[in-house]
Amino acid sequence: MPTKNKLKIFNDPIYGFITIPNSLIFDIIQHKYFQRLRRISQMGLSYLVYPGAHHTRFHHALGCMHLMQKAINVLRFKGVIVSDDEENGLLIAILLHDIGHGPFSHAMEHSIVNNVSHEEISLRFMEELNIEFNGSLTLAISIFKKEYPRQFMCELISSQLDMDRADYLKRDSFYTGVAEGNVNSERLITMLNVVNDQLVVEEKGVLSVEKFLVARRFMYWQVYLHKTGVVAEELLMRVLKRAKELVHQNVKLKCSDALFYFLNSEINAESFNDDTLVIFSQLDDYDIVAAMKDWQNHDDFVLSNLCQMILERRLLKIKIKSKVFKESELKSHFEALVERYNISKSEAEYFVFQGELSNQAYENKAQKINILFKSGKIRDIVKASHQLNLKALSKPITKYYMCYPKKKM
Repeated sequence: MPTKNKLKIFNDPIYGFITIPNSLIFDIIQHKYFQRLRRISQMGLSYLVYPGAHHTRFHHALGCMHLMQKAINVLRFKGVIVSDDEENGLLIAILLHDIGHGPFSHAMEHSIVNNVSHEEISLRFMEELNIEFNGSLTLAISIFKKEYPRQFMCELISSQLDMDRADYLKRDSFYTGVAEGNVNSERLITMLNVVNDQLVVEEKGVLSVEKFLVARRFMYWQVYLHKTGVVAEELLMRVLKRAKELVHQNVKLKCSDALFYFLNSEINAESFNDDTLVIFSQLDDYDIVAAMKDWQNHDDFVLSNLCQMILERRLLKIKIKSKVFKESELKSHFEALVERYNISKSEAEYFVFQGELSNQAYENKAQKINILFKSGKIRDIVKASHQLNLKALSKPITKYYMCYPKKKM
């Protein structure tokens, strides 16, 4: 039965009450494609590090929509003309910007499909919904693709100070309990303005922007690139890689039909069609967890051990340093593992490997965060800031890691 009262209210632990502005947005939120986001964790396996990090993409999408409503109101108050259609387009674009995420968010991005980003899949979902909703998402799609002529609207969706970042930093900080990542999103939004069709932050907001960039850097090293989280995600990708390998060798694996489809097929940008989208929409965190619970008892040494490591939180050891590890360091762990369990070299590669982590809080070559001074001058935040050396934050920092098993797997 259709709901008559569609102007519902959500109670969000961060912003309080979030209102649904109209019946079209209510119907999009009610759609099965969007409801699926309730079953996709926002932070992958980070709950193995921070027990509270169980929030979902659904939470995040609603939070982004709420902040976008605030941003539109602020800009209108300052004389920026935003039509009702543009407002709707902005709200729908930010609501659906992450709808293309697969299970456990980023961890699965290149395991389920080959070189198809979640942004591309989000666009596929939006185009499909646009057909269902008789073209009412056309403007939102144009903004999402950065094709809409009013540049500041595209910047509100995707830039270095967009509604996506404004929500996830605050939300992830809240659910992990990492207070240093807490940004005052609402204050930042009240400082926004538009000059020459570009988003700017008023001079009095410089300190808020500095806090935002420092918080972002802190959250990356402390949370998103936390070494235990990195190991867990690596193991999860290896579970899928091994499962694919076994399926292609005609080894029987129990899993959902949707997961089997992706294990059995090599899906890339060219082969990702409408049927693939429907099957992808049936895939979420639960498929992966249910499969791992079964696979932990499988005869295959690699698959069973990888699944047990994640489910029982008996992860690999990880070392991180600023220089690349010597081959000899990797080789010694490698040989010890082959000898201890009498496994092949290719099997051992699942448990002994190295990689790199990179973090850049502010990309000065990308779309800049511009500060509007009272004189009318506009300067990049790096030049406008006096309190902090933001040049340091705009340098990419790379660290290297090596993973290997503890003495007993």
